[in-house]
This record gives sequence, structure tokens and C-alpha cells, in this order.
Amino acid sequence: MCEDMKRSVIYPGSFDPLTNGHINIIKRASSTFDEVIVSVAINSNKSSLMTVDQRVKAIKKVFAKNKKVKVDKFEGLLVQYAKSKKVNTILRGMRTVQDFEYEMQMATSNNKLNSKIETVFMVADAKFSHISSSLIKDIIKLGGNAEEFVPEPIEKELKKILKKG
Repeated sequence: MCEDMKRSVIYPGSFDPLTNGHINIIKRASSTFDEVIVSVAINSNKSSLMTVDQRVKAIKKVFAKNKKVKVDKFEGLLVQYAKSKKVNTILRGMRTVQDFEYEMQMATSNNKLNSKIETVFMVADAKFSHISSSLIKDIIKLGGNAEEFVPEPIEKELKKILKKG
């Protein structure tokens, strides 16, 4: 590999909201790769609590001090987005065994669509394996404190959206 060639990885997801489990994966990836592109998926089939722009802005705020982390948004096929970014490595985080089957299907499909695409799986630290976006939304909707599950800027934004803060 050329010395001036960056080792970049795309970490795609809805990030609605970004959780401490996602942050764990991103921080660990940024110690392995030169650049981690956190790519917020625009999915019109999924009803999201936060808009894509709110999610991008919040993630940028969380990683403002980490120059290796870039935040972007994309719509359409991930492999086409990866090609446009000239990145051949996709990062997927897994919390549970149940995540594996779905992630395997996605990785295989992406590789069939573009044989240059490689998927790297990273298992979240066990202390984050129970955290899900729906759990966090429920906690905040019901007036609970989610600081153990999400960073402060995310919790503030969610409370504002859910009119609990």
C-alpha cells in the first residue's frame, strides 16, 4: 500500500439516535483506520425521530475533537456511496448473535454488488450490548434519564424533540 494512501472505512447506519455503543465502535475503529466516515443513511421507509440533518449535526458535535472521524449522509445503495467516496471497506457493529445473520446477508449482498467491497465486523463491548435506539427513545419518552446510554448532546436533542427537557 502506498504511504500516502489513507485507510478509510465507512460506518453506515441510521444512528437514530447515536448511542454509546456506536461511539465505542467509532472510537475503536479510529484507532485502526486513518479515517472513519460515519454515514447517516437517509431511509424514507423508516420513520425517524431525528431528522437526518439533526443526526449529522449531533454526531459532528460528539466527535468534534476527533479529526479522524468524518460525518456524512447518504441515500441509495451503500456500495454506490462507497464507490463515490473511493472507499472499499464497510464497518458494521454487532451487539448480539441475532445481529450476525442480518449483517452477513448485507455483507454478502454488498460484495456481490461490488466485489471490491470488504465488510469488517466489530463487536461492541459487552457493557453496550443491551443498548438499542428503541430502548433509549422509550426511556426518554417516559421521562427517564438516558445519560448512561447516549452522550449529553444526543440526550438534550432527544428531550427537545420529545418535549421532555
